Amino acid sequence: MAANDTTPLIERRSIDYIPEAERHGRLLSQFTLWMGANLQITAIVTGALAVVLGGDVFWSLIGLLIGQLIGGGVMALHAAQGPKLGLPQMISSRVQFGVYGAAIPIVLVCLMYLGFTATGTVLSGQALGQLFGVSDSVGILIFASVIVLVTVLGYRVIHFIGRVASIIGVIAFVYLFSRLISQTDVGALLQIRHFSWSSFLLAVSLAASWQIAFGPYVADYSRYLPSATSSVKTFLAAGAGSVIGAQVAMVLGVFAAAMSNGQFAGHEVAYIVGLSGTGATAALLYFSIAFGKVTISTLNSYGSFMCIATIISGFRGRLEVTRLQRLVFVLAIVGTATLIALLGQHSFLGAFKSFILFLLAFFTPWSAINLVDYYCITRERYDVPALADPNGRYGRWNLLGIGVYVFGVLVQLPFISTKFYTGPLVAALGDVDISWIIGLVLPAAVYYLCAKKWHSAVPDHLILPPEQGATPTKSGLFAQA
Repeated sequence: MAANDTTPLIERRSIDYIPEAERHGRLLSQFTLWMGANLQITAIVTGALAVVLGGDVFWSLIGLLIGQLIGGGVMALHAAQGPKLGLPQMISSRVQFGVYGAAIPIVLVCLMYLGFTATGTVLSGQALGQLFGVSDSVGILIFASVIVLVTVLGYRVIHFIGRVASIIGVIAFVYLFSRLISQTDVGALLQIRHFSWSSFLLAVSLAASWQIAFGPYVADYSRYLPSATSSVKTFLAAGAGSVIGAQVAMVLGVFAAAMSNGQFAGHEVAYIVGLSGTGATAALLYFSIAFGKVTISTLNSYGSFMCIATIISGFRGRLEVTRLQRLVFVLAIVGTATLIALLGQHSFLGAFKSFILFLLAFFTPWSAINLVDYYCITRERYDVPALADPNGRYGRWNLLGIGVYVFGVLVQLPFISTKFYTGPLVAALGDVDISWIIGLVLPAAVYYLCAKKWHSAVPDHLILPPEQGATPTKSGLFAQA
């Protein structure tokens, strides 16, 4: 199951179906990739928000863990689709939304990628600025250049960096925890328990939103695994890596914020590194922070490239993604995210909290529909070649999927609490955003009931493209030559 020597370093596939002969990789790589993606500074900041915004340490830790398990379960269910379908996550949405209709959630996914890439670039710019003695803006530009390079190289390099980031992350976090424990009375902090539903639910929401946001692209990084790979083992490998990595990082953030006396906000990177002192150790931690962000920022940029390719292939027909086209797409994506980072770097913390909660309104309904359809309606019986044909089984627009998706977004509006918009029922709930719960449960129930009655014909079995004499179709998928 390891990659063979003939596998090119630079990935040549994009939204293509991955033929069985090209499948490679091990489940351990799923664990290390997602652990590395989560053992990083943005996860620390997310955990810190639970305390910065009013929670105590004990109940923040409990709330974050519950949110990790709920959101991580949703994320891992998407991961299990990758080996079976051999496709990127969002192109499979054509089953629920239609070949053209799938562009609706995909466009929103692209906006999510831009936001996460931009916010991660802000923190990485702070770390590189401190490491090289330059301004944060110059650090942002250095980091963006690295992301372009790794994204263009693609799948194999991303997984390799994920493994390295896991090792570096574990070492850095063990050291930071040891320093934190030596500088504060952890037991005393855990004894302060002032339970508040609003603060508790905020912690749950922060962690759940963090995990659910991986859903639109998690299968992109499991699609090369052999199709015989166990779905349960894929679920456990990706889910455990993501949940463990994120919880460890967020626990560190909770304790750091609790002992900061208000010095954390606005100086996130400097405060975390300051726990270790100065000199060579601080320099190594700045490096580990920047390197830790490489994995997740590359995932975001790679996912954006895949989404753009999917959108164009659906509307304009054949799209042969050359290396030059890939480079142009990636430069445009990372360039836009970098511009956002440069313009918004001084108001990072508040904007980030609003962003990660607001985006859930658009992704939880998509996730609910996709998972219910795959596991409960079609039961993995997709017609993969038909995903390329607007006149085929799935059609141009699937009004059922689109209608339930719009319902899922609208039904959350009374419960959303962000700087962008606050719903009328938020005040009665202690100013807590519970829209993601509504956005998961109601669309899932409505889609299940409606699809059982009005769903289009489902194949008797999973239909994959023939792999002998295959040629690219209009969408980049494969059909018999």
